[in-house]
Amino acid sequence: MIITDSKKIEELLSRGVEEIIKKESLLKKLRAGKKLRIKLGIDPTGPKIHIGRASQLWKLRAFQKLGHQIVLIIGDFTAQVGDAADKQVMRKHLSEKEVKENMKDYKKQIAKILDMKKIELHYNSEWLNKLKIKDLLNLKMKFTAQQMIQRRNFKERWNQGKVIGLHELDYPLFQGYDSVAIKADVEIGGFDQLFNLKIGREVQKIFGQPSQDIMTLKMLSGLDGRKMSTSWGNVINITDTPNNIYGKIMSMKDELIKDYFELCTKISFGKLNPRDAKAKLAREIVRMYYGEKKAKMAEEEFNRIFREKKIPSKIPIFKTSKKVYPILDLLFDSKLSLSKGEAKRLILQKAIKIDNVVFANWKEKIFLKDSMIIKAGKRKFIKIKLKKHGKNF
Repeated sequence: MIITDSKKIEELLSRGVEEIIKKESLLKKLRAGKKLRIKLGIDPTGPKIHIGRASQLWKLRAFQKLGHQIVLIIGDFTAQVGDAADKQVMRKHLSEKEVKENMKDYKKQIAKILDMKKIELHYNSEWLNKLKIKDLLNLKMKFTAQQMIQRRNFKERWNQGKVIGLHELDYPLFQGYDSVAIKADVEIGGFDQLFNLKIGREVQKIFGQPSQDIMTLKMLSGLDGRKMSTSWGNVINITDTPNNIYGKIMSMKDELIKDYFELCTKISFGKLNPRDAKAKLAREIVRMYYGEKKAKMAEEEFNRIFREKKIPSKIPIFKTSKKVYPILDLLFDSKLSLSKGEAKRLILQKAIKIDNVVFANWKEKIFLKDSMIIKAGKRKFIKIKLKKHGKNF
């Protein structure tokens, strides 16, 4: 049954939405109770889905709750081509093997949000691997190089003398052909996808199909203020631990709070002060992916560490038979730092504490003791467990 409740439709068309093409067309279809085919394509360019990408999945869920057919396309073919949206340099090519590795857990992650029993799931290699060169040429003859180069980031790269791969110009055509293959009525995407989505409308016309309506969503800023992107690593992944998600949100800039409430939740923060608003936001986002119990535990753990200044209730154990350890090696080997260079920077920033005492000399060696606690930055801890002759005491 298709739900046509006007308040729910208004919420669907407004919350987190940047632009709709054509809004009157989409509104009319939704009010008429027509069952629509709602398309979203996800390229597995990385193994984890972040909460910025997840906002599109939550929008799909809103359509799903109204009774519409969700058609989810995992771009195993297009991920190998690489979408140039917002890229100032040519994207690194991914092999078929890398793409398969990236997407092996995608269905499990998506199931945190969507009812997988009710969606129509495709991989676009199903049809793009079968697309003949003659058919591709016939499609490309309907477009011009000027049309593609007018894309904002292409135009900027062209003016700056930066490389633009011919395969990058084909990407919008492949995405548009996806819409033809599944007969999309509506396609959802981030605002950076607007060019591709418009091309999809044109490709559908070429194949004699009605042009899909388009819904673009606002872009979520990452932890560094840029667009949240796996390529930049400024992300909160939906598979991050509850404690990690909670802590990242509590550390973000105050000016991002409103957007995170709008794009990542279904609630508002009202008139709370920034600290309380972030706490409410952090708890809600953890709850959405892990449930109320783990959200409460994450909040309690955060308060334990940062308000009460206590050590975490559970600390990773680092086992070693060494009793003397160069500090840079210790931080790197225990994964408290990603590199020895980062380890050195943490020490110089006075961000390393050993048994709650700041450690300030990156050249020194540490004389280890059993149960010694080492803290790096605000959230990383390890407990030393010494081994004797290859065995634990």
